[in-house]
Amino acid sequence: MTRESLMELLEAIQRGETSPVDAAARLSRLPYEDTGFAKIDHHRSLRLGLPEVIYAAGKSPAQVAEIFSRMAENASGGSGSVMATRASAEAFEAVRARVPEAKYHAEARIIGFRGAASAAPPKGRIAVICAGTSDLPVAEEAAVSAEYLGVEVDRVVDVGVAGLHRILSQTDVLAQAGAVIVCAGMEGALPSVVGGLVAAPVIAVPTSVGYGAAFGGLAALLGMLNSCSPNVCVVNIDNGFGAAYVAAMAVRRG
Repeated sequence: MTRESLMELLEAIQRGETSPVDAAARLSRLPYEDTGFAKIDHHRSLRLGLPEVIYAAGKSPAQVAEIFSRMAENASGGSGSVMATRASAEAFEAVRARVPEAKYHAEARIIGFRGAASAAPPKGRIAVICAGTSDLPVAEEAAVSAEYLGVEVDRVVDVGVAGLHRILSQTDVLAQAGAVIVCAGMEGALPSVVGGLVAAPVIAVPTSVGYGAAFGGLAALLGMLNSCSPNVCVVNIDNGFGAAYVAAMAVRRG
């Protein structure tokens, strides 16, 4: 249930279309659904404004499909989108057998489904930037996640600090963003540069891209944590989804 669907229920009572008894029965349901191996938090949208998301890695395709189908059934009633991150093609096939409308975004490794509430216009606008083409999978995880969370996304690709003219040519896009997600590996310098160009929060995502001394993204992570741009904050290595969730919450409230 979302805040919007709660308001619709209250307005239906006011119009006499729903009885208080029926509304109370609907609201008295447990805020989560127990599948035996997972407890699905259907009321997260009501508390946070954004839904629970399935982390598919480590789950079997059958488990992902079971959780996804139950969440999609709830979303069809107006609670928004359903999303599974870090999902394999095998997990998608299992989901599609249960939810034919589901879509697979292979580069982002996301399975998505749009419920009735997701037809509403986007709330807020962000930019997702990646330093190099090798960072695209993480950037796409961020961009696709943000879109399913109801945010408009501008993508800016391959604008790393080795050629500063590339990011400087994107100032019009950056100026329209309520938040900017910057994905970079190697030494992780790009978020600091972007932070000096925009009047918005910059969410830095270190990626596990680079030669040996990059230490699988650790060098980029430490560089971003030491950024001198005060509007830069940092999420974990390769965590495009986490950056998208924070950015969506920021711009939707704004």
